[in-house]
Amino acid sequence: MKNQNKAYLYVALAILAWSTIATAFKITLRYINFVELLLYASLTSTLLFSIYLFINKRLRKVFERPRKELLRLAFNGILNPFVYYLLLLRAYELLPAQEAGTLNYFWPIILVLLSIPMLGQKISWLSIVSVFVSFMGIVIISTHGKPWLMQFSNPFGVILAITCPFIWAIYWILNMKIAGDEVEKLFIGFLSGTSLIIIYSAITHRLSFPPIEGLAGAVYVGIFEMGLTFIFWLKALRYSKTTANISNLVFLSPFLSLFYINFILKEKILLSTLVGLILVVAGIIMQQYVPELEQKRKEARQK
Repeated sequence: MKNQNKAYLYVALAILAWSTIATAFKITLRYINFVELLLYASLTSTLLFSIYLFINKRLRKVFERPRKELLRLAFNGILNPFVYYLLLLRAYELLPAQEAGTLNYFWPIILVLLSIPMLGQKISWLSIVSVFVSFMGIVIISTHGKPWLMQFSNPFGVILAITCPFIWAIYWILNMKIAGDEVEKLFIGFLSGTSLIIIYSAITHRLSFPPIEGLAGAVYVGIFEMGLTFIFWLKALRYSKTTANISNLVFLSPFLSLFYINFILKEKILLSTLVGLILVVAGIIMQQYVPELEQKRKEARQK
């Protein structure tokens, strides 16, 4: 199999897995609370990453990194999985799956905005337009298509769901600044974050063995949201000729997710959710093509 075909295979697996997660969250939350879900899911992911590194004879190498790097990666684990998923899963408890899941797709735009102060990047007017388009999509989704009323189904849930992309974008930028294998970095972060989740769970909830349905759902989330799917995505990036060949395909995931939400959870998909999601994705895709458009404008001026 050619490398590009392998890339398409891995990105297809990632899309199929990620598109089921909103539904998996809501079903699992019927049996266990959001803290328990996070605990067992993060334990599963940490175990999965350790097995993967052990099989590839890289587990010992992880701890040979400089102490300063290990501390930075451990700090990143506070952001993800601890803070990010704690807020996200609570948002899923409070909001319909279509709302919580769709609002979370705003993170690439937040990444653009945070790159200005954190990476010293400049933003063009085309980037500003793309941010505005996605932002309007978020407003339409969160207000159920009535932005002039500014009434939300659950204001606290919406705040949590919109905060999550900021946490993820900060985590992404901080992780980018540390060189090395991505799975190794994920493992260290999850080892740190999961330790905090265990402590938090022990303090806030009495730890007990969950119902088998809840445990099965948490394990599923740990494998297909936090763990294996990241490995699929990284392999897709490695095999693809260019990132552009596969990056836009990921935006099939939220639309496929709406199908599962409607078919399995029986949630009626609101027209406002679909319109808002289209605007969010349109803004993100516009942002991806900003460098190319800017380069063409410069070339046109020089002629």
